[in-house]
Order: sequence, then C-alpha cells, then structure tokens
Amino acid sequence: MKTVVIAHNIRSMHNVGAIFRAGYCFDIERLYLTGYTAAPPRDEISKVSLSTDEFVDWEYREDVDALLVELHERGYLIAALELDKRAVDIRTFATDKPVALILGSEVEGVAPELRDLADVILEIPIKAGRTSLNISVATGIALHELSKR
Repeated sequence: MKTVVIAHNIRSMHNVGAIFRAGYCFDIERLYLTGYTAAPPRDEISKVSLSTDEFVDWEYREDVDALLVELHERGYLIAALELDKRAVDIRTFATDKPVALILGSEVEGVAPELRDLADVILEIPIKAGRTSLNISVATGIALHELSKR
C-alpha cells in the first residue's frame, strides 16, 4: 500500500530519526515534516536514523492544513494515528486508497483540529490506563500494519 507519513510537531530529533528509520524499513513514499518538527541535516536525526534520512524522500512543509488538502485531492485517505473515542483499530482497518498517516506531538498527540480533518482516526490497541506508546514505536507498528494491506 502506498503510504506517506506526516510528522507534525515532533519535538525530539531522536524520534524524528527513528521515524525516518521506520519509514525506510517499510518503504514509505515520502515523509513530510511539518510544524516545529526538525529536519535534516542534523546529527541527532542521522545518528538514530542510521543515515536513512539520506534515502527516504522527505520535505518540510510550513502549512500542514494545505498539505492535507493537497494529499486528499491526490486521492489519499487521511488517517490520524491517535487514541480517540472515534478511532478504528488499525489491525482491522482496510482501504484500497493510498494512506497519508498523520503523527502528532509526543505530549499532545495529533491536534484535535487535524483529527477533524482526517478521514479516519486509527489507534493501536494497548492496555487500558494512563499509558501510551512512544511516537517512534507507534510509527513502526502502524507502518507494519499498513504494509500488510
């Protein structure tokens, strides 16, 4: 399945590096860095990515809303990765469209206004309680699940 990833407001460059690495492993089409997400070249990103930031197509986009509109017009299903009462279990999610996967900040997650622009909200089921996965770990799991389609 054709997939692009939108890393919006990711504060840790180590997480950005790990997202590049997961994107490379699962052969994403492109990684969009938006908001205050750091972009290469940065030693902190390259170290964790094991230099995959040199091989993954990526670009920085200032306006995430315009990017989502553009991707939607190009036929992508916009999917936010987030714990949300409206979310669909990623393990049972199915589509025949290419997917644009939105990732949000480590603390706040995908902003509510971006969730509202998404066609679907996907979640990785985890043990109940006050816990969540690190964004780079969640990215790897989500890309693995999407690659099985």
